[in-house]
Amino acid sequence: MNGRYPRFLVLLLAACIVCLGQLQGARAEQESATDLPNIVVIFIDDMGYADIGPFGATEYPTPNLDRMASEGRIFTDFHAATAVCSASRAALLTGCYPERVNILGALSPDAKFGLNNDELTLAEVCKQRGYATAIFGKWHLGHLPPFLPLQHGFDEYFGLPYSNDMWPQHPDIVNLPPETRRRKQRYPNLPLFDGNRVVDEEVTAEDQAQLTTWYTERAVDFINRNAKHPFFLYVPHSMVHVPLFVSSKFRDKSGGGLYGDVVMEIDWSVGQILDAISKNKLDEKTLVVFTSDNGPWLNYGNHAGSAKPLREGKGTMFEGGYREPCIMRWPGKIPADTKCDEFATTMDLLPTVADLIGVKLPADRIIDGRDILPLMSGEPDAVSPHDMFYCYYGGELQAVRDPRWKLHFPHQYRTLAGKRGGVDGTPVPYSQRKTGLELYDLKNDVAETHNVARRHPQIVARLKAGAENARATLGDKLTQREGSQVRPHGTAE
Repeated sequence: MNGRYPRFLVLLLAACIVCLGQLQGARAEQESATDLPNIVVIFIDDMGYADIGPFGATEYPTPNLDRMASEGRIFTDFHAATAVCSASRAALLTGCYPERVNILGALSPDAKFGLNNDELTLAEVCKQRGYATAIFGKWHLGHLPPFLPLQHGFDEYFGLPYSNDMWPQHPDIVNLPPETRRRKQRYPNLPLFDGNRVVDEEVTAEDQAQLTTWYTERAVDFINRNAKHPFFLYVPHSMVHVPLFVSSKFRDKSGGGLYGDVVMEIDWSVGQILDAISKNKLDEKTLVVFTSDNGPWLNYGNHAGSAKPLREGKGTMFEGGYREPCIMRWPGKIPADTKCDEFATTMDLLPTVADLIGVKLPADRIIDGRDILPLMSGEPDAVSPHDMFYCYYGGELQAVRDPRWKLHFPHQYRTLAGKRGGVDGTPVPYSQRKTGLELYDLKNDVAETHNVARRHPQIVARLKAGAENARATLGDKLTQREGSQVRPHGTAE
C-alpha cells in the first residue's frame, strides 16, 4: 500500500496541471473574446445620397444620425458595388463583385437560385471567432431553404425574404402602368420569416407599417442578450423602398411628407440601437456602420429620396445610383466629427472586419474588397486601397473609375430627362438614353456633367486597359465576354 501513494500523488499532480492548463486556456480564450469588437451594419434600401442630415437633408430631422456623425466619421465617396438590391447585398456580405459570385439584379419570388453555400459571408467570418450573429430585415439572396440566412452563418433571422414591393397588395396598383401592374399582380403573397420558418404567410399593409419597429425591437433584444459576448448584427431595413409604410409613431410627424416620416423612423431605429449599445457600456467595443444598398428610385417622385448633387439614381452607374451616405462610429477608434473623402466600398467591410478580429481569409478565394481600417481610423495620409473600381450593372461593365477619374463606356441608361417623378406611390415612366465614351473628373465634377475625354487621352487609355482586365476575369455583356473567374450561384437542385 505504501508504495502506491507516491504514484497516486504523481497522477493527482499531473491531473491538476492539466486542469490548470485548461482553465488558463479557457480564461485566455474568454479574455480574447472580450477584446473582440462587436460589429453592427445598418443597411437601408434605396436611400439617396442626400437623404439624411449629415449629407444635406433639411426637410425633416435626423437627430440620431446627426449624433452618430458627430461621434464618428462620414465617408463622402463610399459606394455600394452596384445599383440594385440583390447584387449589392451579395457584394456586402461576400466582399466580392456581384459578377464574381453570379448574383445579379433583384431576385424575384420565383427565383430557383441564390447565394452559393460555398461563398464566405461576413457572418461566417465572425463565426470563426465565436460571434453571435443575427439579421433582422430584408435578405434578398434567395428565399428557398438552401439560401436563407441560417445557412450562411447567421444564428437568427427575422424579416422579409425579398423586397416589400414584390407583393400583390402594392398600393395604387390599379394606377400603375399596365406592364408594371401585370408584373405585380403575378406576385405571390409576401411571407415573413423567423429563422427558417414562415411565421406570417400573408404580410399585410398593417404588417408593413410595423416592419421598422419589429426589426428594431429584435436588434435591441439581440444586443441586450449578447452584451457579454461578441456579436455581429446586420439590420437591412425594408424601408425606404417603395411602397412606403410607417408606424403611427411617425406618421405625419416629419414635415417632409410620407418619405420624411419613413426616414425619421429609420433615424429613430438607429437611435434605439445606439442607446442599447450605450446602456450595455459597449460604445468603445462596437463598430457601427450605416449605409445603403443603392440610390433613390427617382421615378417615384415624392416617395423617393434625393441623390443631389449626384447624377441619376437607382438602376444606373452614374454616381447617384451607387454612391451612398455612410457613417461609421466607434468611440476611441474612429475619430469623432470627422470626414473621409477617399474612395471605399461596401465590399471592403468583410476584409476589414476579418483583419480586426484576426481571421485569415482563404488564400484560394478572390476577395475584391480591401482593408480600409486606415481610412476609418483617420491615419495621416491614408489613401484609398483601390487603384480601380469596376462599375458593373446587370453584368454590363458600364464604367471604370479610380479615386479621381471615371470613364463611362457607351451604354443605354434610364433617366427622367428633366421630368418630375411620380406622386404618392405611382411612378412615371423613365426615358432611355445612351452615353458615349465619356470621362469625368469626380474630384472637380461629382455631378458628371463635363466630359473631358478629349483632354486626357492617357487617362482614357489607362482606364480602358483596366476595363480589359475586368472583362477577362468577370465578363461583360456589353462586349459579349465571359469571365474566367466567375463562380456559380447556388441552385435549389
